[in-house]
Amino acid sequence: MKRPQGFDRPARPVPAEERPPAGRPGKRQQKPGASVRGSQAATNPTRGANTEPTTEPIPVLGSPARLPGTIAPVSPLRPGVSGAGASAAASSSGRGAATPDTDPAAGAPLSDPFGGADRPTPARAAGEARAQFRAARRARKRYERDEVRRFTWRARRRRRAWLAGIGVAAALALFTAVGAFSPLMALRTIEVTGASRIPAEQVQAALADQLGTPLPLLDAGAIKSELARFTLIQSFVTEARPPGTLVVRIVERQPVGVIPSPAGFDLVDAAGVVIQSTPERPEGYPALDAGGVGSPGFRAAAEVVSALPDSIRSQLASVTAATTDDVTLSLTGGARVVWGSAEKSDYKAVVLGALMVGHPVGSVDEYDVSSPDSAVLR
Repeated sequence: MKRPQGFDRPARPVPAEERPPAGRPGKRQQKPGASVRGSQAATNPTRGANTEPTTEPIPVLGSPARLPGTIAPVSPLRPGVSGAGASAAASSSGRGAATPDTDPAAGAPLSDPFGGADRPTPARAAGEARAQFRAARRARKRYERDEVRRFTWRARRRRRAWLAGIGVAAALALFTAVGAFSPLMALRTIEVTGASRIPAEQVQAALADQLGTPLPLLDAGAIKSELARFTLIQSFVTEARPPGTLVVRIVERQPVGVIPSPAGFDLVDAAGVVIQSTPERPEGYPALDAGGVGSPGFRAAAEVVSALPDSIRSQLASVTAATTDDVTLSLTGGARVVWGSAEKSDYKAVVLGALMVGHPVGSVDEYDVSSPDSAVLR
């Protein structure tokens, strides 16, 4: 086992001025010249009594003079105060008898193994305590905040969803308001489709008052009243096409025949509305002899004519209907078609077309399709 440092050094006599005062209570006295080896020699009879000490004596703790290589015990009370100084500091605290940096016996300053700069002062200790308290308080607040967020994440998610929905609704409302009142959405062009008998320029001129009005603010009642003046318009549909176009789709009335009138001849549709009045009979339309506009015979004859295809309608000369069940068609080639009632008119039109293909007009005098499942040729 290696001996501590200083035990192998040669002994030297201790001067009188460096010796500790005798009779101090609480101090361990040691004779000059005593050494570890001397004590070992005293207990070991084989070494003899005249063995000279080969090491220097260990000075008493708290002595004002310390030899090189000695270790000063550190007081557990305060760093940097050791030995008798620690005892003196502990006993004199609060009385001001001695300072921790001075040996109360000799008045000599003690060595500070930690350095005077690193030794904590009361102000520094108080500052460190306050810093630790603030750090602990911040950690506590952070922990509490994390716990609150952990237990309220569902509510926060619902709140975010509600806020997102409200934002979308507000954005749509704002866009609608901007589109309704912004000049960018003002009407600038009117397109008319489906008009053949009615000039499109007349429809555009009738709706010219709506130009410059934003599309969402167009007056539908005014448009309807303007287009109702055209008797040839059966129905219409308007379509706003951003940013500034209005499309008007027109369905015109389809004439079904000609009826005599005081002015000559009136071209009427299935509802009896006069489409055109001329002094001469218009070509391509049959004469209706059904008891006047609005009668049951007229409604049945108009329904039959509307169900005929264009290939057969172009060959009609006249339509007679004394009652709703006695509709008869006369073709330009001289043949006659017994139609019967207006029921199953679409089916009867298909059967008549097939008969006329197999038996053209001129080869047959009469087509009887009153019973379409058993048609008769005469």
